[in-house]
Amino acid sequence: MSKGLDDVVVGTSEVSWVGGTTGDLVYRGFDVRSIVPGVPYESVVHLLLFGEPPARDPSPEVVLALQSARSPSPSVERLVDALPPGLPPLEALRTILSSLGDGSFGYPPTREEGFRLIAQAPVLLARFVRNSQGKRPVPARRELSHAANYLWMLTGEEPPVPRVRALEGYLCLLADHGMNASTFALRVALSTQSDLASAATAALATLKGPLHGGAPSRVSDMLDAVAAPENAERWVEERLARHERLFGFGHRAYKTEDPRGLVLHRIARSVADPRRFELAEAVERAALAGLHRTRPDARLFTNVEYYSAVVLEAVGLPRTLFTPTFAVARTAGWTAHALEQAADNRLIRPEVEYVGPAKGRTWPRPITTP
Repeated sequence: MSKGLDDVVVGTSEVSWVGGTTGDLVYRGFDVRSIVPGVPYESVVHLLLFGEPPARDPSPEVVLALQSARSPSPSVERLVDALPPGLPPLEALRTILSSLGDGSFGYPPTREEGFRLIAQAPVLLARFVRNSQGKRPVPARRELSHAANYLWMLTGEEPPVPRVRALEGYLCLLADHGMNASTFALRVALSTQSDLASAATAALATLKGPLHGGAPSRVSDMLDAVAAPENAERWVEERLARHERLFGFGHRAYKTEDPRGLVLHRIARSVADPRRFELAEAVERAALAGLHRTRPDARLFTNVEYYSAVVLEAVGLPRTLFTPTFAVARTAGWTAHALEQAADNRLIRPEVEYVGPAKGRTWPRPITTP
């Protein structure tokens, strides 16, 4: 028995490998640190869904597929327009993914369905955000990349190239991460021969929990509270003395440095406000020193959330969109795992050890038979 399924191998996968003790993340044989930043998100999608890199970058096949799938049905747009403006974007996205399940998704899932999921999740999320702000939705632009179109539809402004590149790097790094909780939930749903839209909704519901999807926005709140680099050591020391959590540190899988965090650190350096970046580095140094001093055996390192927050701030996203944007990135990995699950399916149905009262109890009152 393994509580939380720690160290339990539930199957095989060719999609990605997480080296928890070595600090690796590999997409189909490619170390993410060797391809990000640089390889376009469309090419990473191609790698995950087809198994091999495209003939050229960005993948012509995926570019065309995502461009062609960017127009949701009018009925789905009407549903998104009817969502309450004050709804948190992550809650809205859960309904958005569910709304895609209009009966046109079936079993087994197809790449074409995956392209619809990947293309329409950010389009419909941006539409909801614009509506919530009292602004008219902005139509998608076929000539823009996946990352650039997302920023365009959110702001209605031509996105600066550095911001597009930073967001693209983020999307690539978050595209997949082995058998994480949301991917496992998706594969459980697919194993019942459910459809991709339903399985993605289950995955998003799982990602919503802060123990999996995390909350990079809390990193931003923490940096705001510290305010200045010279405050970092004292602030961290006081928080640890109260046994309060430092956000952006520690990961269930990694017992060493998170490779995504290392790459995001470099991306943040290139795009963030220098003062914000200086503050983030000061808090990171103070936090790691404090954690290693107070919990020397815990092996806590900076995780993906920490510099995700700094990068997404610099890209211009509001904090309520941090985790939804994580989901936008992960639709690629979810699709790859859905295709893999269906290709060699078996119902996922684990056992549980019963520890309740022994058999033989009797009901305390006479039972009337109808």
